[in-house]
Amino acid sequence: MDHPLFWILFNVFVVIVLALDLGVLNRHPHKVGFREALGWSLAWVTLAAVFAVLVYFWHGRPAALEFVSGYLVEQSLSVDNLFVFLVIFRYFKVAPHLQHRVLYWGIIGALVMRGVFIVAGVGLIRRFDWLIYVFGAFLLFNGVQLLRQEEVEVHPDQNPVVRLLRRFMPVSAEYEGGKFLVRRERLYATPLMLVLLVIETTDVLFAVDSVPAVLAISLDPFIVYTSNVFAILGLRSMYFVLAGLMQRFRYLHYGLSLILMFIGVKMLISHYYKIPTGVALAVVATLLALSAAASLLPARTSASQE
Repeated sequence: MDHPLFWILFNVFVVIVLALDLGVLNRHPHKVGFREALGWSLAWVTLAAVFAVLVYFWHGRPAALEFVSGYLVEQSLSVDNLFVFLVIFRYFKVAPHLQHRVLYWGIIGALVMRGVFIVAGVGLIRRFDWLIYVFGAFLLFNGVQLLRQEEVEVHPDQNPVVRLLRRFMPVSAEYEGGKFLVRRERLYATPLMLVLLVIETTDVLFAVDSVPAVLAISLDPFIVYTSNVFAILGLRSMYFVLAGLMQRFRYLHYGLSLILMFIGVKMLISHYYKIPTGVALAVVATLLALSAAASLLPARTSASQE
């Protein structure tokens, strides 16, 4: 799928959707309700499913399975981002009606960074195939670390990008609506700009895990890129769907850690045995479903006892 037309058409689609999102449908900042967020989440999942069907008819079943597997891996790993976003918004006391705007611009930055990571990652693996062992070991290590991690910790004050901004630009004491910059006697950054920077730099750290994980599924840049894009575009609405439920998913990080370890092993043994894409898809879906179910069952049990 290296034909330039595929890339042009897909990126035009993304630009149009983002323009409609902020410029028309969400022109005025507002608190995103559960029903609205659920509707958007279903819309993004539907669009991803339609795209998978198109890939199936263009390039056959293997490419379609790679897209679905990459999408599911990226989507499941992105759930971990949501916990961090929640902590960041609570730390900075971001009003609910401003969170949508921050996530919108954060997603645009994430799309650019993921594109760079994917092109670099695919190029490096194709040129130096031994790097697949490095990526595999890295994912395996991070999976073990995540398995041992109890709580998400975020320290925005220690963020080097935030500290650099504070050194060269004053920051206003209060939020200025949905503005990231305000001009007084000089140009000021607002606390909302600090939130955006923390979101962006945090996503770069997550990309270090998620992009190699999807590269374990496929080395077709178009498949890797489009699966990442669809997952990221749906991430914002998923955040608002799960915002009130995140504390219940206490076992989810165990499932995510096992997914990382499984994909790491998949990369490490790839030169000796290639795990079929369908099998990888089934394993990822099963681990995600079991960890989510394990998180919800105790909550239902305790609720029934009350």
